[in-house]
Amino acid sequence: MRIEATLLILCSSAAGSLAFSPSSRAAAPTCRRTSSSSSSALHDVSTEKAPFFASTTKEEQSTTTTTTSINDTLQIPLSYNEMITQTSLAMTQALSAGKTRQIVRVLLPRDAANDNFGIFQEAEVADTLQSSNSKALNIADTTKLVPTDESWQGGIMQLYRAASPTTKDILRSLCPTMTQTGVPPKIVEDRTIDESGVDGVGLMYTQIGKGGGDEVKGEEDEEGGNMFSGAFGFGQSVSLPTLSGDDMCVFVQPNQEVVDSIETLSASAGSSPLIALINPQWRDVDDALDSASKNDNVFGAFASFLGGKGSSLRKLDALGYEVTYVLEGYVCKGGNIRLLKRFDSDWIAFAENDAGDAWVKVGQQANRPTYQDVEKFLDDKGVGYKYARDLGMAPKL
Repeated sequence: MRIEATLLILCSSAAGSLAFSPSSRAAAPTCRRTSSSSSSALHDVSTEKAPFFASTTKEEQSTTTTTTSINDTLQIPLSYNEMITQTSLAMTQALSAGKTRQIVRVLLPRDAANDNFGIFQEAEVADTLQSSNSKALNIADTTKLVPTDESWQGGIMQLYRAASPTTKDILRSLCPTMTQTGVPPKIVEDRTIDESGVDGVGLMYTQIGKGGGDEVKGEEDEEGGNMFSGAFGFGQSVSLPTLSGDDMCVFVQPNQEVVDSIETLSASAGSSPLIALINPQWRDVDDALDSASKNDNVFGAFASFLGGKGSSLRKLDALGYEVTYVLEGYVCKGGNIRLLKRFDSDWIAFAENDAGDAWVKVGQQANRPTYQDVEKFLDDKGVGYKYARDLGMAPKL
């Protein structure tokens, strides 16, 4: 149905005139990474800075200088613990800057043996994943960070089982009581917000100052209970939490069906508590239906009704939600690519070296790089296809 609706929107849009403006591409510094057994670091070889024009204000110059310096320090986390630390640091600094409504996208931990497709069942990462505050297990030996793509054989529910412990570790790192006293907060995981029980959506929030261990609501549905009771309106109603000023709330893998709940909680909680969306299920990139749904006309409303994300994004924009941290990836020219962004940085693209133990910065720009932008970054750096590098037909990366 979505394909047919996309064709309908394209046909309807053909009657109008569409104007496209090319996005500016910032010059990226050339970098190389040196690695050792214990740590890795990025070293700039050459940096090309854009000149300041006469009309540039001091505030704009300060912002540009700050963004440039942050771009130079960012690098891809090489382990699960590093990712948790980097994510929580960005969210904390964004919160200090007054950004209490945040959108975050991260990679998810996955069993290191998941590439062995001959095995009957992939091991659950939650069975071996320890809290980032525990050093009893070397997580890098058992897990690796993977994009939320089609390679997850279990679909959205397998993604949720990896996103749940990841979100809890992020909340523990964000909590002020954890950093000041070492006492973790009580975290409530509410699965009743996922009315069907199979959409992979969850709600987590802290209850600072309240005793008892972590709590899970709606867990019985996943363990053989009435899983589909909520899908037909007969399940228990969603009860949104009451948040204090120090509490934090996260919607895990929210889809467009829970945007109204996000809107209700954001309005009732006031501006003080942190409310974040981690790994929303809508994509950053747009298809034809998403693009049409962003138009403020009858075709836009129709496209939103058919599943376009434009209406949902407008609601989130009105509530003040903005991207504060993104770490995502895909494959380009046969090699792994990672995109990294903070609320105060540009979008930075990294390519995995042929040894698989470091990431090389290949380009950056203010707007999210498209696949074609990343391909051009690699071409400008002289990076060939992965198969050519493996066969010795192109220089190693």
